[in-house]
Amino acid sequence: MNHNTPLSPLPLRHLAATQRRVMSSAQLRAHGISTADTAAHCRPDGPWQQLLPGVCLLHPGPPTSEERLHGVLLYAGRPPAKEARTVPAQPGAGEPHAPYADAMITGLAALALHRFSAAPPLLSLDRIDVLVPRTRRLRSTGCAHLVRTHALPTAVQITGVPVAPVPRALADAVAQLTDAGAVRRLLTEAVRGGHCEPAAIVKELNHARLLGRPHVVDAVDSLLAEGRAIAEDRLYRMVREQGLPDPLWNVDLRLPGGPHLGGVDAYWPDQAVAVELDTRAPRQDEDALWSEYARKREHLERLGITVVHITPKKLRDSLEQQAAVVRTALMASDDRDPAAYVVVLPR
Repeated sequence: MNHNTPLSPLPLRHLAATQRRVMSSAQLRAHGISTADTAAHCRPDGPWQQLLPGVCLLHPGPPTSEERLHGVLLYAGRPPAKEARTVPAQPGAGEPHAPYADAMITGLAALALHRFSAAPPLLSLDRIDVLVPRTRRLRSTGCAHLVRTHALPTAVQITGVPVAPVPRALADAVAQLTDAGAVRRLLTEAVRGGHCEPAAIVKELNHARLLGRPHVVDAVDSLLAEGRAIAEDRLYRMVREQGLPDPLWNVDLRLPGGPHLGGVDAYWPDQAVAVELDTRAPRQDEDALWSEYARKREHLERLGITVVHITPKKLRDSLEQQAAVVRTALMASDDRDPAAYVVVLPR
């Protein structure tokens, strides 16, 4: 064969059975295509092109968003321990190995796959972040930007693509952003859209050491306020829809002529039952706040006040179960010793 010999767009018909237009060199070899044949088809005038090192696009035009995603995963995924087979694969037999082991899409590309309206469209991204173990010996190249981690999270499968869960994807996206508005929009959408709770986001941001950046701190403050407002709305809905008696909302408790005991989100004075939403999030400077929270709860319980602790996640995922917990505490008040008298003030 010389350089003027035309190349078939698809030299082996059984490749069509894979329904893939992007494949790794290992996959092509498993289908009986030699390295030399692959290189010949990826010449500038050939029917294929090299998308990334060791990854071929089986057509001459620009790659689609899906092809870029699969190409990045093929490049970054852990290769098999040994070649599964060297004879051509049979149509319908499937791929010889799992090519995406230890790799998943993260960052802005992952948020786009999670359908974040605040994330740029996939085609507009110059690079695609892919999360890999720290021990992977690869470099970022082309559209593939490697993000290394000590421990991979459990991936979410979206249209056959392994994607980092929202909190991790947010942290990897925020690490690359300097626009305070963009950061705030992404974090707000994560909570407002029901993707995850603020605590999970702040935990990932803290783990990534991003809470020292002023524009991230400002966005987190807005995020926590947004998350608390949503949790309060869920608490109101729980009381209304589950037929609980109306409490006193957002009140401060004090001993008569004594010290301030702290604020609670809902309080039933006749039953001495309080509900407190735990909207705290793990941050670098909040150990003292956590200790103060625990002291307040212990003090109230010593006075005979039952404190029902509810997280926003529990309200979102098991509202009826949380209502049952509150109802049980209210019904059990008759079997307890009378609580100390406290003064209830609006908060």
